[in-house]
Amino acid sequence: MNTWLGTPGVVCALGSGMDAVAQAAFAGDTSGMRARTGWVHGRALTLGGYAGALPAIADSLPAHHHSRNNQLLLAAALQIEPQLRGAIARHGPSRVAVVLGTSTSGINDNAPAFRHLAAQDCWPDSYDYRRQALSSPSAFFADWLGARGPAYTLSTACTSSARALLSARRLLELNLCDAVVCGGADTLCRLTINGFATLEAIDDTLCLPFSANRRGINIGEAGVLFLMEREPADTRSVAFLGGGASSDAWHMSAPEPTGAGARQAMLAALESAGVGPGQIGWVNLHGTGTRHNDAMESHAMHAVFPQGVPCASTKALTGHALGAAGALEAALAWATLSSGNASGRLMPHVWDGEPDPELPALEFVTAAHRYAQGRPRVAMSNSFAFGGNNVSLVFGAQP
Repeated sequence: MNTWLGTPGVVCALGSGMDAVAQAAFAGDTSGMRARTGWVHGRALTLGGYAGALPAIADSLPAHHHSRNNQLLLAAALQIEPQLRGAIARHGPSRVAVVLGTSTSGINDNAPAFRHLAAQDCWPDSYDYRRQALSSPSAFFADWLGARGPAYTLSTACTSSARALLSARRLLELNLCDAVVCGGADTLCRLTINGFATLEAIDDTLCLPFSANRRGINIGEAGVLFLMEREPADTRSVAFLGGGASSDAWHMSAPEPTGAGARQAMLAALESAGVGPGQIGWVNLHGTGTRHNDAMESHAMHAVFPQGVPCASTKALTGHALGAAGALEAALAWATLSSGNASGRLMPHVWDGEPDPELPALEFVTAAHRYAQGRPRVAMSNSFAFGGNNVSLVFGAQP
């Protein structure tokens, strides 16, 4: 069964709104990636923060819903509010579900409470655990929208929101609902930024995925929402053809070096979508810029696509949005497949152009690449996470 994704709502380092974000991504615009201090002691880091103002959460909603993470979701939702309200009107509140992904929820907003606890040996009166609970994004969003179908949050590190799309599709297949609001959000967070710094996995300057000179990731933030239904809402809708997942449980933080789990997820996605490797016209790579991830993904890509396929990592444009990365990169794939991309442009791979000679060569996208004329446009988006958690999604343009 194909399901369909309407125009997504998006806020990230590239900007706000799908049209603006797509335009910047097609241009390879890295201006949203800026050096910032104050996150890791004694270091200035290049981070992909959203620079715009965020909408306030209404005082009529409970105080524990008030967090920057939920504000990112609200900003994305307001861009597509007619779609969302229309789904409620068509199907009824009990037939609209909410499935979101995050890795840290609102924990960064509760950081002052932890400092207070350390200094005063008690929590401040304002502390509310529910602000940082992993359930917070879906609970907030269901309350805001008035959706009364299944509502839950997935947290599988950097595959969280990709898994949210897979789970949303499953809800529709099981006829548990008629529409699903799916996606995810993650903010810049002191906990995760310092954690990656401790792992020596952060590049202080712009990341260089798959380069011989790669030094690590840049962390970003994003809020992304799709409305998924069984029929296309309009001519811009894109088909969610299928997806695959695996959990190889190789290591808490290091990927399985041969790419076996990633390869398993990609092959399962192709089978689910009913397409072969030769039908994929573009792959949005996970491509974090770390030495081990890029090596693993290169081996997996070479095994699944031995004849080559145009591919790119978009992490240098957005930063790695962690739990929101899967949905953000699905939105970028959506932009390449939507009817608004009449020329069939692909998003470029932004790096220093110096491939690692120890890795299988990949066909990285340049400004000259396009989807092949006269063939259906099909794209794949990869997300890989700590603990060997792997997801691959396949999308297609309307005929």
